[in-house]
Order: sequence, then C-alpha cells, then structure tokens
Amino acid sequence: MRIVVAVSLLAMSSAAFADGWKGTGELGLALSRGNSETESLNAKLGFTLEDAQWKNIVGFAALRQKGEVAGSEELTLTANRYELSGSSAYKFDERRYLNGSLRYENDDFAPFEYQAIAALSYGYYAIKDDTTELLFEGGPGYRRFKTVSGDTDGELIVRGLMGFKHVFTATTSFENVLLVEAGSDNTFVQNDAGLVVKMSDALALKAGLQLRHNTDAAAGSEKTDSLFTTNLVYNF
Repeated sequence: MRIVVAVSLLAMSSAAFADGWKGTGELGLALSRGNSETESLNAKLGFTLEDAQWKNIVGFAALRQKGEVAGSEELTLTANRYELSGSSAYKFDERRYLNGSLRYENDDFAPFEYQAIAALSYGYYAIKDDTTELLFEGGPGYRRFKTVSGDTDGELIVRGLMGFKHVFTATTSFENVLLVEAGSDNTFVQNDAGLVVKMSDALALKAGLQLRHNTDAAAGSEKTDSLFTTNLVYNF
C-alpha cells in the first residue's frame, strides 16, 4: 500500500509539468536568537489542472522545526514531517462531483511512522459564486499505517472534508479547509486557515493557522498540535 501510494503520487507529480497545469508554491522561514533560539522552515507546493469535466490536484507539504529543550545546550528537533497528496474529481455538473484521493504522510512526532490513505468521496458545492465557495466531501476510505513500535496495520475509515473560500477585495481573501479521517484505531483531524494578501499577480503574503489532532497520541505527546505561519506565496 505504501509503495503503491508513493508511486501513484509521483506519477501524478511528473504530469504536473505538462501544459495546462497551474502551480502555487509557499515558503516560510523563521529564525530566533537571543533569549530563546528557534528555527522553523515550512514549504508547500501544489499543481491544479481543471477543465469542464475533470479537476486534478497534486500537492506536497513539509515542516521542520528546531528549538530549545530543557537539559540540552543544542537545538533539538521538535517537528519533522512531509506529506504527498493527490486527487482527481469527475464533475457531474457545476456543483456535484465524485472525487478519488490519495494521501501519504510521514511524521517523526506522530503516533505512526507513516500513514497512507485512499478514499472515494462525493462532493457538493453548497455555495459557488464569484466571491464565495463552500464545499463538502464525504465517503469511505482505507488507511494503512505503521506505528512507532513497528507494527503495520490497516483499517476502514470515513473521510470528510469542508472547504471554504471568500474573496473580500481584489487583493484580500480568506480560505479554510477542514479534513477528517475517522477510523476505529485513530481519528485524524486537520484544519488549515489562511488570510491571503496579493502583492501582484504572481506574489502574495499568507498568514496561516494549522491545527492537527490525533485521538490516539503517542505516550508523552499532546493530541493536538498548532502551527502559525507567515509565508511568501508564488503563483505560476
């Protein structure tokens, strides 16, 4: 399952350089020195291809953080993860679609070494106009994962997603995506909110807040993680 998902996503990524694809890249870097020392780097890359019948999306995201930990004079790794994702949606009409999605995540500080998810969802735009979009997706899926103890297992899940976007002005917009992958062993919830301010057709600044929650957290770990970011966005 792990190899199949990775190969599928890499194949979709290579196709992202073909004609007709649009891309978006984000990069955020934060360094702090003095009374406290921290280092943080986050990056995102996404490609979208859409026509009258299909919408295809390929994405990559990564986070790496180091910070001071009591009892250590050196900066200690506090976050290290990356994610590959891909989806292909067949449109029934302007509001209804069927979406197949793949997601692979590797996180050194999660209750699993990796997890790979495949899901089939029905999607519906409750609102879709020039300034506002509100969509819902829901359907069954399967998760394959390897725990930090080395055990590999799989489970059926229910996947749900809510996406919201509102354009305030020609240069300012707000977007929010809520993802839920609910299974018997673990329920994963992630919410990404962002305020985007355009500086030009290609460049923008984005202030974001990400919340991640696992119901089955590793011993000594918090179930909920939060991440505040200020990223430079490049559209191409």
